[in-house]
Amino acid sequence: MRSTDGAPFARILPWLLVVAGLIGSLASFVLTIEKFELSVDADYVPSCSFDSVLDCGSVMATSQAAVFGFPNSLLGIVGFALVTTTGVALLAGASLSRWYWAGLQVGVTAATIFVHWLIAQSLYVVGALCPYCMVVWAATIPVFWYVTLRNLHHGVFTPPVAANVVAARMNHVLPVLVWFVGIGILVYLRFYA
Repeated sequence: MRSTDGAPFARILPWLLVVAGLIGSLASFVLTIEKFELSVDADYVPSCSFDSVLDCGSVMATSQAAVFGFPNSLLGIVGFALVTTTGVALLAGASLSRWYWAGLQVGVTAATIFVHWLIAQSLYVVGALCPYCMVVWAATIPVFWYVTLRNLHHGVFTPPVAANVVAARMNHVLPVLVWFVGIGILVYLRFYA
């Protein structure tokens, strides 16, 4: 994909993948270290534990923090490394195959579904928020949105859709902002209302 492909978001995608990938990788890495520290020392207080609401320690102690039998953050390390590498490859001028974009779409879609399940668990089951986890949420959502827009425009799963239709004939950033505001409202209603 080149920035001259006509899509209004084409120049954004490579940079978004690099920046979100690096931020998500860093948050996942720190979460992994914090989880290992907590598993070694039950009295350890993670750097992201501030009060009863913003408390990584209570979140990391739940089964939701290791759904597959290992810390969820390890999935983030691998996934965000792939996202970052994809962005760097695009910035270097790589032209990635349709199968690669299809695989990336499957991966970011699965990550987005998993993140939203974790959001629901944090809000309504665990009753606490992990700030580093929220960074992962914030990195995952725009990656999903822009990869989806790119794949719709390039016809990865369907016939190609015109760029102005893909961007919903509006500012393509608006859906991500609305998404974030929606999650913010849920957090506010659950913990601060």
